[in-house]
Amino acid sequence: MDLKIAVLSGDGIGPEIMRQGIAVMNAIANKYGHQFSYTEAICGAHAIDAVGDPFPEETFKVCMDADAVLFAAVGDLRFDNNPTAKVRPEQGLLAMRKKLGLFANIRPVATFDCLLHKSPLKEELLRGADFIVIRELTGGMYFGEKYQDNDKAYDTDIYTRPEIERILKVAFEYAMKRNKHLTVVDKANVLASSRLWRQIAKEMEPSYPEVTTDYMFIDNAAMRVLTEPRFFDVIVTENTFGDILTDETSCITGSMGLQPSASLGEHTPLFEPVHGSWPQAAGKNLANPVAQILSAAMLLEHFGLNQEGALIRTAVDASLDANVRTPEIQIEGGEHYGTEEVGKWIADYIANA
Repeated sequence: MDLKIAVLSGDGIGPEIMRQGIAVMNAIANKYGHQFSYTEAICGAHAIDAVGDPFPEETFKVCMDADAVLFAAVGDLRFDNNPTAKVRPEQGLLAMRKKLGLFANIRPVATFDCLLHKSPLKEELLRGADFIVIRELTGGMYFGEKYQDNDKAYDTDIYTRPEIERILKVAFEYAMKRNKHLTVVDKANVLASSRLWRQIAKEMEPSYPEVTTDYMFIDNAAMRVLTEPRFFDVIVTENTFGDILTDETSCITGSMGLQPSASLGEHTPLFEPVHGSWPQAAGKNLANPVAQILSAAMLLEHFGLNQEGALIRTAVDASLDANVRTPEIQIEGGEHYGTEEVGKWIADYIANA
C-alpha cells in the first residue's frame, strides 16, 4: 500500500518521539513492502516563531493533500506562563481539528499486565480494564463564543443536533463492534447542552437495540473510571469532559506516554499521542515514544493494515516485558533506556520478527 503521511512534530518532545514513530513506520514498510512517503509541516510554537501562525495555511494544505496526519504535540512554557498572549500554540491544535473536521477523538484505554504496579490504583481494580473514550472534538466551550476583560470572562458551551447525532453515531457503532455497552457521560442535571445530548441519545437508542446504553454524570464517571474501570466498554462525551476524563485514564495505564489516539471526521484522519509537549524534557532523550508508536499502529489499522498494526503492538508488549522502558515506567534498578533506545528496540524487533 502507498500512503502519503503529513508529519507534524510540533514542539517540545514532539520531534524526538516523532522520529521513533517514523522509524517504526519504516520498519513496517520494509517488512511488508509498503511505500510510505512523508511531508513535514510546522505547527504550534514553532510555527508562531516562524510565521506568526500556529497552524499556517501551508500546513493545512499539506494535511489536506495527505492520506493521514501523524502528529506529536504542541505547547511551550513561554505561552503557558503568559495568560495575556493573543496567539498561543494550542490555537493551532484547535484550528487543525476544526479545519480538518476532526469531530471524533478515539482514545483506547487498556492495561499492560507488566505495568499494573505503576498505576496508583489497586491491581485488582485494573486487571483486564479495556475501554474506549470517544470525545467530541470540534464543539462545546473550546469553540463557542468567548469573551475576556479584566473583570469578566465567559466561554459558551454550545452544541447543535447534527454535531451530537454524528458523534453518538460513531459511539454506537464502536459499541456494536465491541461488547455492545455504551455509557453516555454528561451533566444533564445542570447543563442545558447536556440535556440535549441525553435527549438525542435516548432518541437514537432504538436504532441500536443490541447495545446496552447507560447514562452517567461526569462527576460520577470521573470517580468510577478510577474505581470501576472494568465497568466501561465505550464512553462517549462532549469536548471539555472528554479532555479531562481521558487524561485521568493515564492513572489506569500507568503513564500518559502509553496512550495513543485517533481523530476522525470529514477530511484527513489524524493520529497522535494524548500527552502534551513536555517542554522541560525536550532534547533530553527522556520522553516515552510508545504512545507515538501506538498512534502509528492506529493509523495503519485505519487503512486496514491490521496485521501490521498487530505487529507494532506485539513489539511494544515485548519491549515492556523485556524492561526496555523509559525512566518513568522502568523497574527499580532497571537499565536506563531513552527515547531513541526504546524506539530503536521496537523497530529492530519488527525488522527481525
